[in-house]
Amino acid sequence: MEIIMIIVCGILTAISVYLVLSKSLIRIVMGTTLITHASNLFLITMGGLKHGEMPIYEKSISQYVDPIPHALILTAIVIAFATTAFFLVLAFRTYKVLGTDNVELMKGVPEDDGK
Repeated sequence: MEIIMIIVCGILTAISVYLVLSKSLIRIVMGTTLITHASNLFLITMGGLKHGEMPIYEKSISQYVDPIPHALILTAIVIAFATTAFFLVLAFRTYKVLGTDNVELMKGVPEDDGK
């Protein structure tokens, strides 16, 4: 099962790199969002897909699930949500001001060298 999850993480990472390298600002935002999902899935997979009990210490339970990867992923999800919200607002404002979402057209005019 872990091999399948790692392959899915690789596919998600490849798709997100493709989206980030495109010229559309919305695709870049979706690519960064997708790469955070891929990294979260990778961290959960590396934490281990184990069966066990919650880490409430009792003497009768012998296997516990490590809670650190889950806490790390929860923090990463909150940070990714805030970053995505900021990127979407920035992309909307850029489109509203410039009238385009093409990154190539956002370069501006070249400055003269003072001659």
